[in-house]
Amino acid sequence: MKIILFGGTGMIGSGALIECLAHPDVEAVLSVGRRATGVKHSKLEELIHLDFLNYADVAERFRGYDACLFCLGVSAAGMSETEYTRIAHDFTIAAAEAFFAMRPGGTFCYISGQGADSTERGRVMWARVRGRLENRLLAMGLGPVWIFRPGFVQPVKGVRSGTTLYRVIYAMLGPVYPLLDRVAPKHVTTSERLGLALVGAAKGGAPEPILDNAAINALAAAERERLG
Repeated sequence: MKIILFGGTGMIGSGALIECLAHPDVEAVLSVGRRATGVKHSKLEELIHLDFLNYADVAERFRGYDACLFCLGVSAAGMSETEYTRIAHDFTIAAAEAFFAMRPGGTFCYISGQGADSTERGRVMWARVRGRLENRLLAMGLGPVWIFRPGFVQPVKGVRSGTTLYRVIYAMLGPVYPLLDRVAPKHVTTSERLGLALVGAAKGGAPEPILDNAAINALAAAERERLG
């Protein structure tokens, strides 16, 4: 299986990259981003691309890949709905359309977030935008689409957030994560589990189109058991 990965320099994307490169069923990864990941691996190829609304000049590079993991994300803090829609919604749709144009029937996995609003009518701006995007992706009908809605994601295996405040929060919660995992498994996961679940869905699908945190953990556990 060959995978395209968007957002490989971010916390979620770098966790996904680790699992892709380690997975025996993944033979190649194309990382698409504005800067290189800094990772050197025989399976990894990098595509530096600056315009996430236009892939006309590079779309041919997507040919031959089986799945696309879209882990590119941004916080809505301080952004207008128009600005956030352009980045969170429009960037994702442009990538999905470019991927499916080169790989009809391929698999597209999108990292959304716990609380995304499928009704598109709630009061929380980011949740409305994410819900609208989820609905648009699921309605495309060009190939299997799997929506991931993780809750709290604890970085592991050296993965770090690029945001200072988040790094402080993760450092503080790290020692109590095992307790959180036991008492609130529906709301917490790790970058490793999320990465494994993404590969699992890309390879063999998932039980339902929209995966909450519990479903993500279950899919990761099934993939880990399969690998032994």
